[in-house]
Amino acid sequence: MPSPFPGMDPFLEHPNVFPDLHDRLVTYLSEFLQAQLPQPYYAAIGRRAWIEVSERFIGPDVEVLKPSIERACATQSADLAVATDVSAEPVVVHVPHDERHEPLIEVYVPHGSGRRLVTTIEVLSLSNKVAGEHGRDLYLRKQKEILDRKVHLVEIDLLRAGEHTTAVPRDRLAAAIGRFDYHVCIHRFDNLEDYSVYPVQLTQRLPVIAIPLLSADSPVPIDLQALFDRCYDTGPYRREIHYRQDTLVPPLSEDAAAWAQTRLAQIDA
Repeated sequence: MPSPFPGMDPFLEHPNVFPDLHDRLVTYLSEFLQAQLPQPYYAAIGRRAWIEVSERFIGPDVEVLKPSIERACATQSADLAVATDVSAEPVVVHVPHDERHEPLIEVYVPHGSGRRLVTTIEVLSLSNKVAGEHGRDLYLRKQKEILDRKVHLVEIDLLRAGEHTTAVPRDRLAAAIGRFDYHVCIHRFDNLEDYSVYPVQLTQRLPVIAIPLLSADSPVPIDLQALFDRCYDTGPYRREIHYRQDTLVPPLSEDAAAWAQTRLAQIDA
């Protein structure tokens, strides 16, 4: 049974759900791509890792150790009592940390005794789009490194909320295509001034995008809707999501919410 929406399912953008979808998209996109890449190209899953303060509750945030106090010993003199110093153990503040990982796809071609990175494919995550998040800072740093190298960059943004993150400038993108819910941005290293953008509305199917290779080879088409459908079919979402009860996070606009309710009603009927 497919998702009740024609393209991206907005219920899957929930912070508790999207990380699972993100990793499935990367895994299956690598699989789809591997099957279509011409010789001698190949796709590999890379990882970006960082350490972050944990949001999990695993115990008290502050551990107060019982102080070891030497009782004041009064030394009597003729008319003076002298107290010894009081010593105590320090208070230990426990701040748990998590190691975070984000998978991405890298397309290589053998080069001499090594390999050459041709294309990097990123599926944007929640942390990539939140201002101040370490994951966003790392992403933008990596994005700049790729743009400064002879490497193509493909960015897939299936999140409506958050900061604009793809390499194409937001103001120029808005001026060129107007309103959109999701988009894919492709930047070729051999065409520095142009960005190929696939804008997507909530009401539309996800597009077929062209993954660039070296100039002598044709781009590889990837059907994002087929990719999403595979993720939905193999994932937990139809059991995890209660479409008539769950709250959409982030919420839809009034018009989009009305369309979504009509869509769900049609599926139920």
